[in-house]
Amino acid sequence: MVNSREVHIVTGAFGFSGKYIARRLLDARHEVRTITNSLNRENPFKGRVNAYPYNFDHPEKLIESLRGASVLYNTYWVRFNYPGFTYSSAVDNTLKLFDAAKGAGIKRIVHVSITNPSENSPFEYFRDKAKLEGALKESGLSYAILRPALLFGKEGILINNIAWLLRKFPVFGVFGDGNYRVQPIYVDDLAKLAVEQGQKTENCIIDAIGPETFTYRKLVEVIGNSIGKRRPIISIPPAIGYFVGSLVGKLLGDVTITRDEIEGLMGGLLYTNSPPVGETELTDWIKENASTLGMHYSSELARRRNRTVSYEKL
Repeated sequence: MVNSREVHIVTGAFGFSGKYIARRLLDARHEVRTITNSLNRENPFKGRVNAYPYNFDHPEKLIESLRGASVLYNTYWVRFNYPGFTYSSAVDNTLKLFDAAKGAGIKRIVHVSITNPSENSPFEYFRDKAKLEGALKESGLSYAILRPALLFGKEGILINNIAWLLRKFPVFGVFGDGNYRVQPIYVDDLAKLAVEQGQKTENCIIDAIGPETFTYRKLVEVIGNSIGKRRPIISIPPAIGYFVGSLVGKLLGDVTITRDEIEGLMGGLLYTNSPPVGETELTDWIKENASTLGMHYSSELARRRNRTVSYEKL
């Protein structure tokens, strides 16, 4: 019997957002592959998702791993520059991925970007995200570009680590007045949107934001109240906040915050005027997960160093 199921490919299906996209694709009875740097990471799909290496330096192998698929969901990126991975290498690799997708006959790319990207941005993260959006638009491939502001979920880092800090310290410092806004979206809502867009053909750009908008100060307050750690929230100069964050990061062997993240947050780049596309309220999700949220610190670097253990266990 011939298998008539469509083949869909997800980058990083053993990680965070890629895992939720892959799960929804499997539920829709598609055949799913992943390309990943973590071939030996714990597979949550019990062998139902075949894994291939990125092979950025071997384009013919990369093309072969994509061949026969109709849609590519791209979540590949890096959060900050660090020895061994940089924004510039992530841009180069993503461009190779787009070229390979075209060479393999991929029909559509669903690409995860960021809110408010701009090639004129003073921040490398937002500038390079804009470069990739431009390259995808010019590729000739059908595309959907999704622009989430902030993802939350059990494997997410920011919301968990705010809760961890609230559990560990008697006060919480926000950068400046803390009145800049964020619009978090639940990771599975983003996955739902991605899979829906994978079935379409028209080119589009969507601000992928959730139903609630918070000031950063209010976000911290909501988390603290929900986990039973109501801490005084104080305003601190961004430079002091970065220094304290760097110190905590050194103690934990991680990068907790970067200057660009602080300035981008304070600059309102995680806020848009678009209507929400997610349905899950962060307020409700925090209450449902209050007993476990922030009980353990989530390390970005630990996830990159340990390529065998699932994110939930790191």
